[in-house]
Amino acid sequence: MSRKRVLITGAAGFLGSHLCDRFIKEDFHVIAMDNLITGDLRNIEHLFKLENFEFYNHDVSKFVHIPGELHYILHFASPASPIDYLKIPIQTLKVGSLGTHNLLGLAKSKNARILVASTSEVYGDPAVHPQNEEYWGNVNPVGPRGVYDEAKRFQEAITMAYHTFHQLETRIVRIFNTYGPRMRLNDGRVLPAFIGQALRGEDLTIFGDGSQTRSFCYVDDLVEGIYRLLMSDYAYPVNVGNPDEITISEFAEEIIKLTGTTQKVVYKDLPVDDPKQRQPDITLAREILKWEPKISRSEGLAITYDYFKSLSKEQLYKEAHHKDFNKYTTK
Repeated sequence: MSRKRVLITGAAGFLGSHLCDRFIKEDFHVIAMDNLITGDLRNIEHLFKLENFEFYNHDVSKFVHIPGELHYILHFASPASPIDYLKIPIQTLKVGSLGTHNLLGLAKSKNARILVASTSEVYGDPAVHPQNEEYWGNVNPVGPRGVYDEAKRFQEAITMAYHTFHQLETRIVRIFNTYGPRMRLNDGRVLPAFIGQALRGEDLTIFGDGSQTRSFCYVDDLVEGIYRLLMSDYAYPVNVGNPDEITISEFAEEIIKLTGTTQKVVYKDLPVDDPKQRQPDITLAREILKWEPKISRSEGLAITYDYFKSLSKEQLYKEAHHKDFNKYTTK
């Protein structure tokens, strides 16, 4: 029997590369696509030797053509960190709108099921806590984060339009903070920022007073939730994340303990529209997907720290001197 074929966009990124691994493990033929604007081929180079893996260097904001059968599409192409989407706001909006439109059209022409990667950022700075799928959000469309938040909100809207109007098989995953190997140290998120600072002997930077909260999900748990959602019959958005909430100050102390660093914590002003609370309500995922995270934060952090320690000193300092490093590290 021939393998099922899946297209994964954003395949050279953090989440996309782990999805490639999972679908190879499930014996799919994986077609990976990435324009490498934020992705890194090193994340998927171990797959290039496989007969059931192929890579296209392509921007999905332009017309997408895949020859032959296609059974599934996972749309993960998008800048996902504050540093990235503040630096390339137009590209961020285009991949969420034009890119999603192109891939929905491809799914329709191939009669393929498509899963799009949305985000907890559709909830904005939430007035409801924890956040469930029925909450519509509190988003500033013209603020600095609007280019990402509204791109994802539009992405959900057009995906549902294709589902209701064309009866296309669609799935929407709302991803909460995720971490693990292959994250970039300079991507503006709090976890790699803290670990990177600790490894370089720098003070840990907290933006705001540290009382804002995040909930961190290890990447293997997230991938399992995404896989189950793709294979489910549920077409509406589903939160996938870890509901174990922690303040940024408490998290900094965990990183200090993990890394054995002796540096102090320093405080800077909170960025505009930065969410004060972030915790997923995963009741729906538990009911529909029979899914919940299995890997504890202590276990996942140990694996992630070992990965970052394995990076060369050149990589460690090269990423640290990114001109936008440390501007927005609380996503």
